[in-house]
Amino acid sequence: MWTHVLSLLIGIIFALGIIAIRLRAQNKPTNAKKILLPPLFMSTGFLMFVVPEFRVPISELLEAFLVGAVFSVFLIWTSKFSIRDGQIYLKRSKAFIFIIIGLFILRTLMKIFLEEEIQLGQTAGLFFTLAFGMILPWRIAMFVMYKRMEKKMNGN
Repeated sequence: MWTHVLSLLIGIIFALGIIAIRLRAQNKPTNAKKILLPPLFMSTGFLMFVVPEFRVPISELLEAFLVGAVFSVFLIWTSKFSIRDGQIYLKRSKAFIFIIIGLFILRTLMKIFLEEEIQLGQTAGLFFTLAFGMILPWRIAMFVMYKRMEKKMNGN
């Protein structure tokens, strides 16, 4: 029981962290490195699958990744850039906070349902893969938008 509560609390902390980081990022110019490094750093988490308790069939991993990719559409939709003072900034979106909260609630409901069927380690692996499936397409789309904005700013 305590692992479920701890897992929920960690999820809440991460959701609040994502919101805080996103709100703070709006006040500073962005660059390609800031956009592309988070999924690279997160990818080290796949090392969890070295431990047998986290392993799941590849078909389930692909399914989790694809579900995350579908959810990423909402994040992509709220990510816009603007040019201020000759630099590129991420635009504030009120919908972003609601989308993150909605995705967190959906993730929690899915987790409650799935943890009855799947062991805790496997559930963690699947939800990590789902999160990576959301972040990778989102950040790639942001990078493409950033490069377009950079071209526009430089007059190309």
